[in-house]
Amino acid sequence: MRSAVRQGASVALATGLYGISFGALSVVAGVSVPQTMALSLLLFSGGSQFALIGVVAAGGSPVAAVATSTLLGARNTLYGAVVAPLLGVRGWRRLAAAQLTIDESTAVAVGQREPAATRAGFWVTGIGVFVLWNAFTLLGALAGDALGDPRAWGLDAAAGAAFLALVWPRLAARRAQVVAALAVAVTAALIPVAPAGIPVLAAAAVAIAVGVLATPRTPSERAEGA
Repeated sequence: MRSAVRQGASVALATGLYGISFGALSVVAGVSVPQTMALSLLLFSGGSQFALIGVVAAGGSPVAAVATSTLLGARNTLYGAVVAPLLGVRGWRRLAAAQLTIDESTAVAVGQREPAATRAGFWVTGIGVFVLWNAFTLLGALAGDALGDPRAWGLDAAAGAAFLALVWPRLAARRAQVVAALAVAVTAALIPVAPAGIPVLAAAAVAIAVGVLATPRTPSERAEGA
């Protein structure tokens, strides 16, 4: 439990700080402060939010911005399928869990060994990221151009570094290494030619395909195949 809480808090802090970058970039792209806050409060998906303002900054239409953001956010559906049976929540808690199901909360939750630690890791990470992400988004939006390029502060690397620290221990197994290598290769190949969001979905598809193909069949299934 303590380890899960510590992990969740550290990831929440690193990811929350990254909200400064989003807030500043969003305002610079021409999105108002209330609109920027609405994105963080309601959409609450960093990748989707950055994709949306990226299209807006490039002069794309609102339809293209929403479509790109939605495509990238589709990965959260996969996260929900993984997290839901682990949490076992009902009623309004299920709605709250759906809002808090993001990259970071899912990673911390599935990285725990005990059910209680899984739940603690999910809620601490999800609530922590939500509160800090929105607080720092507001700070970045209000500061706007005064911050200059947010990447100069290293904020664009903070969340990625925290997420990598969570994933790295899970790459000890050979299958996990193969999945990671294939996902990286597919993503790198698609980034120059595919619309935003497609490389991430393709990487997720690689992991699913490897999981399906590499899962040992039962004796009855092997007999049917023969």
